Amino acid sequence: MNKLLLYIIISLSAGVVFAQQPADYVDPFIGTTNFGTCNPGAVCPNGMMSVVPFNVMGSADNKYDKDARWWSTPYDYTNSYFTGFSHVNLSGVGCPELGSLLLMPTTGELDVDYKNYGSKYEKETASPGYYSIYLKKYDILAEATATLRSGLTRFTFPKGKSNILLNLGEGLTNETGAFVRKVNDREIEGMKFLGTFCYNPQAVFPIYFVMRLSKKPDDSGYWKKQRKMYGVEAEWDKDNGKYKIYNKYGKDLAGDDIGAWFTFNTSEGEEIEAAIGVSFVSIENARENLEQEQSGRHFSEIREEARKKWNDDLGRIMVEGGTKEQKTVFYTALYHTLIHPNILQDVNGQYPQMEGDEILVTKGDRYTVFSLWDTYRNLHQLMTLVYPERQIEMVRTMIDMYREHGWLPKWELYGRETLTMEGDPSLPVIVDTWMKGLRDFDINLAYEAMYKSATTSGKDNLMRPDIDDYISKGYVPLMEQFDNSVSHALEYYIADYSLYTLAKELGKKDNAKMFYERSMGYKKYYCKEYGTLRPILPNGDFYSPFDPKQGENFEPSPGFHEGNAWNYTYYVPHDVKGLAKLMGGKKKFVDKLQMIFDKGYYDPANEPDIAYPYLFSYFKGEEWRTQKLVKELLEKYFKPAPDGIPGNDDAGTMSAWAIFSMMGFYPDCPGVPEYTLTAPTFDKITINLNPDFYKQKQLVIEVVDSDESDGYIKKIKMGDTSCGYRVNHNSLVNAGVLRFYK
Repeated sequence: MNKLLLYIIISLSAGVVFAQQPADYVDPFIGTTNFGTCNPGAVCPNGMMSVVPFNVMGSADNKYDKDARWWSTPYDYTNSYFTGFSHVNLSGVGCPELGSLLLMPTTGELDVDYKNYGSKYEKETASPGYYSIYLKKYDILAEATATLRSGLTRFTFPKGKSNILLNLGEGLTNETGAFVRKVNDREIEGMKFLGTFCYNPQAVFPIYFVMRLSKKPDDSGYWKKQRKMYGVEAEWDKDNGKYKIYNKYGKDLAGDDIGAWFTFNTSEGEEIEAAIGVSFVSIENARENLEQEQSGRHFSEIREEARKKWNDDLGRIMVEGGTKEQKTVFYTALYHTLIHPNILQDVNGQYPQMEGDEILVTKGDRYTVFSLWDTYRNLHQLMTLVYPERQIEMVRTMIDMYREHGWLPKWELYGRETLTMEGDPSLPVIVDTWMKGLRDFDINLAYEAMYKSATTSGKDNLMRPDIDDYISKGYVPLMEQFDNSVSHALEYYIADYSLYTLAKELGKKDNAKMFYERSMGYKKYYCKEYGTLRPILPNGDFYSPFDPKQGENFEPSPGFHEGNAWNYTYYVPHDVKGLAKLMGGKKKFVDKLQMIFDKGYYDPANEPDIAYPYLFSYFKGEEWRTQKLVKELLEKYFKPAPDGIPGNDDAGTMSAWAIFSMMGFYPDCPGVPEYTLTAPTFDKITINLNPDFYKQKQLVIEVVDSDESDGYIKKIKMGDTSCGYRVNHNSLVNAGVLRFYK
């Protein structure tokens, strides 16, 4: 009996220990090829630090090389040559930046040329907060984990001479320059210069670091690549144009291509840990971040802490039913949406002023990496629903940026405005947040900032440089063949509709009327001949010759950015019924929209048309098309594989599309607190709501199948009341239950 009881206790304990957790479904390798630009590195939710395998330089065997083509990620799954772990990286972006502080273990004689010291690898593993790799050249196991502001790597060496190299010269950034200083035998500190994201030459900034080793090296020093010399001078210098090793100098070193090395005599299987703390304020803060967040703990404890953070966050949404593959897609997508925006402040609250040189202090979280042209469409709506305590801090950050800089952000990166992409994308984010009940921020100051960007003349307007014609003509004319004028205007229309919504809510009737009328200006672009939007010349004529398909596959397109007329014509989410009337009614609207999918004009890899499948549901009797298309698109483009995202994840935007679509509702009009419903992927979805923001503890979404089900929705109930295919956010979160009957 005692043995039986013991067996039952052990079995129950094992069930608790080994029960499937949300983090178990995450596959960080999803989106690491097919230009998804995700990576499998170690990171905590919304953390400043990420520790990522860098495999995009140094070998002709690699399929993709950062110096041979346009390349914006430190890792690609199809590559095979590892040159170290980069510290602090971007996920799912389209321009190269960050990806520096490259830490590499080697064995044997010291060689600091990355083209020589890189290694082929195998046995890659990754899970939330952890990554490991086996380096075949050196018989080294390399592992990485992270806290919010620091990274920790663990290297298991063979017997003999072993090295750890910190390369400060290479990275994804297009900026150069660094310095390093020896603090003691086990610690160095320094700075690396970063910036020029999307080739904005002035958007530059420093990253400060402190690196600390768990063991005193037997020898250490620096290296610097010498400038190329010519003539007699070249003959006298044996290091001319080469990497020069400094082993008898221990003060400060600076240069464009420098590094620090450490050599050990290791025993078989000996583990050495290297901890790196970072800050965008100072070396002192980098050290404080490192000490407070790691405080002498070892690798396994920090790894488990990172995993717990991920399980806590991913567990806010629990899904039941569906396949293991669908759960992997879902939770990996949720994982990707929790990487950016990420915190910028140090443990003491300090952060760099937006577009300034001062160091300021925040009481809450200060966020950075606002890829707003992408994320305003769905990621911030996901944050508002599931992680409202972060979304409110993100909005406060945006308003503080206005206080510091005089403008709301467009595409902000570590305190610099890169001005990447177009539009005025902060406006829908702030309005959407306010309209959904998250109101603990200065809405009057926010309105002041919005009004400024919507009314300031073009020569002084950082957000809308071509606003003058937009105001006087109601559209932005095509001034040059490839000037993206229609795309600019469509973004302004959406922003102004958000302003109209907020102005009406705040009782500003005259402003509301003005912004509403502006937002309807899209009608000027509609061309009956083609049934699409079409660029307009300064004299009011349509651009000619015109091909609605021109702009496929990211080729240049007159008037449209990263797309063509078919990708943009239906991008009027604030007036879908008005667009249908313009096209000649519901049938013509629906038929043409269906044609876009039937002929393959729909682009799942870019933002302008990602809400297209949901537009059918605006019209009674056509909702089945949304359900059919969303299911097909999910199955075709979102897979549990390295190419399992249809293209650039755009800081989590594509992943957010998948999350909402699999849950059965989507925010297809930014700035409007409503969702369009579709058939969920899972039998039951439980969203645990934050009680500080929502009255209900949970929103439960259930699917009820009948014996005669054909897979399409027959009825929907929100709470105990039947509802249509569009629901208000506040009604939904207060209902507690959303049931789909098939």
